[in-house]
Amino acid sequence: MDTVSTIKVTKTETSRLSQVKLENLSFGKVFTDHMLVADYADGAWQSVEIIPYQKLSFEPSLAAIHYGQSIFEGIKAYLNVRGEAVIFRPYENFARFNESALRMQMPEVPEEIFIDGMKELINLDKEWIPTMENHSLYIRPFMFATDTFIGVRPSATYKFIILLSPTGPYYAKPSRIAVEEKYTRAAPGGVGRAKNAGNYAASLKPAEDARLRGYDQVLWTDAFEHKWLQEVGTMNVFFVLKDAVVTPSLEEGTILDGVTRRSAVTVLKEMGLNVEERRINIDELVDAYKKGDLIEAFGTGTAATIAPIKELAYKDEHLEFDLAKNQVSSELGKRLSDIRSGVAEDTHGWIVKI
Repeated sequence: MDTVSTIKVTKTETSRLSQVKLENLSFGKVFTDHMLVADYADGAWQSVEIIPYQKLSFEPSLAAIHYGQSIFEGIKAYLNVRGEAVIFRPYENFARFNESALRMQMPEVPEEIFIDGMKELINLDKEWIPTMENHSLYIRPFMFATDTFIGVRPSATYKFIILLSPTGPYYAKPSRIAVEEKYTRAAPGGVGRAKNAGNYAASLKPAEDARLRGYDQVLWTDAFEHKWLQEVGTMNVFFVLKDAVVTPSLEEGTILDGVTRRSAVTVLKEMGLNVEERRINIDELVDAYKKGDLIEAFGTGTAATIAPIKELAYKDEHLEFDLAKNQVSSELGKRLSDIRSGVAEDTHGWIVKI
């Protein structure tokens, strides 16, 4: 694939950083001074550049609006204890992005644009990285179809963009989760494993229905029996039993292969715990809870990091967890944080320095 060897950089005349307080930021509402843009046309990536953050202009016949060819990723950058800007596992997100692209019949983005462009963009806006605890620089690479044609076929042209957003915690408090029994996020053979925009659009009504009932999110179940657990709307899910930590398997292709999920599995095993990636039936969890064998539940995700769950609701059952006993997720969160911050040695090669 033909790519450019250098990235053109046009710096903003006046930074907006002095107008922004980096403490206690809401997630995804503030963006840095610059963004990376690239266009795909005639079978190749071209016009790769970093420009000041700005609005886009497009025609109403834009293919992505009509047919949903749009994918994205979520990555985070931090300042470590030595003041160095580092990114957590971007190559895994790079690989997953291109896996999503293939499933959605979109072109792959080369490393020179995705990884090298990301590094250059973060280096340019390094001062936007918050230093407070539980804060980070959220990185949003995304790609969408740009053909101006109303017809059901893959687009021939695309735009790839990377945005940077300084942010605080995604969840300000432990979550109350409702097990979804009506709606379906994904079925085998579908696009559940791809990080495409349509998956999230389809989740909005069930999530809002849950919020109206007093819950923060839904835990998706399978499309056939609504018994087999998949993932929460914004994160993968783990359950701590007396003899194991279990998380839904990736085998059916209905849930996202989360980078934080992968990291959690590795660290939990290093903690000496038995980790099982397998099918999990909600009835199994209810029975374990009644026996006192289900100790805690938590979610994992780039945005959510390690998010404790304080209640799981299913039919008339309410599985409530004593957060003071969340020893596993607390230790997991600390270990991952120590790796990201440089307090602990990165023995896995997860940290990429700018």
